[in-house]
Amino acid sequence: MSTFTELYGRAPEGEWAAPGRVNLIGEHTDYNLGFVLPIALPQTVRAQAGRRDDGLLRLHSTQGGSAEAAVTDLAPGGVAGWAAYPAGVVWALREAGHDVGGAELFLDSDVPAGAGLSSSAALECAVALAYNDLYGLGLSAPELALLAQRAENAFVGVPCGIMDQMASMCCRAGAALHLDSHDLTVRQVPVDLAGAGLALLVLDTRVKHDLGDGAYAALRAGCERAARLLGLHSLRDLGFADLPSALPQLPGELRPLVRHVVTENERVEEAVAHLDAGDLAPLGPILTAGHASLSEDYRVSCPETDLAVGAAVAAGAHGARMTGGGFGGSVIALVEAQAADKIAAEVTTAFHAAGYATPRTLTAVPSEGARRIA
Repeated sequence: MSTFTELYGRAPEGEWAAPGRVNLIGEHTDYNLGFVLPIALPQTVRAQAGRRDDGLLRLHSTQGGSAEAAVTDLAPGGVAGWAAYPAGVVWALREAGHDVGGAELFLDSDVPAGAGLSSSAALECAVALAYNDLYGLGLSAPELALLAQRAENAFVGVPCGIMDQMASMCCRAGAALHLDSHDLTVRQVPVDLAGAGLALLVLDTRVKHDLGDGAYAALRAGCERAARLLGLHSLRDLGFADLPSALPQLPGELRPLVRHVVTENERVEEAVAHLDAGDLAPLGPILTAGHASLSEDYRVSCPETDLAVGAAVAAGAHGARMTGGGFGGSVIALVEAQAADKIAAEVTTAFHAAGYATPRTLTAVPSEGARRIA
């Protein structure tokens, strides 16, 4: 495998890392300005980088190949594939008025792509942090997260909320990030899985999702339409107690979307209360209820994720749900640590019986957010 020095003929000026994430609970709530509760993963995107003085952006990914463009030529739709994410960050920085120029970037990742673990946000955040240091911008972690989100929304064309970028930038080891997507206030909530004798399995179904194919955008548009019809700025403003009276005011196709968002916000708050009390096992039923809502109301699950949830719970998991935007990706399962291997094996057996590919299994350990590593 090539190195930065072999590719570019010099040593990098530094190396930065940004993690993927799993979301404990709070799915499709961030773009409705609600609550989310992600943790960062040990798996990261790593960016070695050095400035160029000729305005050229040169990119190389050990997973994706090479690309280059002049920073003055960057525009939405002008860069395709994986390179749109780092190029979009540079575009977003320049559009925001930051006087940044070219760079050489060498990118590597062990965050599984297309698994609902936010590999794209990790890539954006690693590049944003590298540029922040290289060009002495002095931007805060939330400011960099917002610029990374801007890159994905306007440059790549995926209308994602802010959770993935805030998780990658702001999570801390041993904690979940309780994020209010309305004002970006955060609280680090301790998550001591090992101390409770528990583990959080990540079951990658290997079903690839593509959030740029229009389905995600349609869901967001439906939520925004529902808020307008209810006279609200966002669905965040609809309280759980007001849900029964609000739903009859909406067209039938919008009611399940609203029901999911409002009940999911409530599940986030319930989960935080259990974590604050150091009582982790009751998170299990909250996860399972969240998956039922995603599958039946929001309709972003698929047969593989439904099977992984059902098989994990049947094998003894406290609870399980899909994590990420949906349409494939990964399932998380809260399990007794000593039973983790058994539960993973039983999910694999169920997949084989259904004719599905063998799922990949990871263990999620609440880890540190984006940082400079060299």
